[in-house]
Amino acid sequence: MLKTIPPIIGGELLAILDEMGHGDDLVLADRNFPAVSTAALTVSGKCVRLAGVGTLEAATAILQLLPLDTFVAAPIRRMASAEGLDIVLDVHADMQRAADDAEGHAVTIEPVERFAFYEAASEAYAVVQTMEDRPYGCFILKKGVIF
Repeated sequence: MLKTIPPIIGGELLAILDEMGHGDDLVLADRNFPAVSTAALTVSGKCVRLAGVGTLEAATAILQLLPLDTFVAAPIRRMASAEGLDIVLDVHADMQRAADDAEGHAVTIEPVERFAFYEAASEAYAVVQTMEDRPYGCFILKKGVIF
């Protein structure tokens, strides 16, 4: 254990967050996402599974450590519902609250069509899979810098 690091952030995830550079993307995916096969295509090839953890808990812990990129309009992208890009589900609202709380201001989260999301996810640095069971609980977080 380390002080001030959330207990759900194990050594493997901590190393990934540390290795990532400004502009690198981290996928935070629900349990239905093809995490292992997508992770195989990423820069690191790594998939970290957070057993028993949902989106809100994972996002809250990760965003305590990972600064979001302030040089882009939307540092978080979310998988859009099949019903449309403008549909905001409860899981999306949870991420919005976690991001806003972590950054201390409103964070823009951009919806991305499902298949475009899969493509973008395959170009990320790594994948973190939660056990979130709500559909469309998949996000891409862009790492920023600390000034």
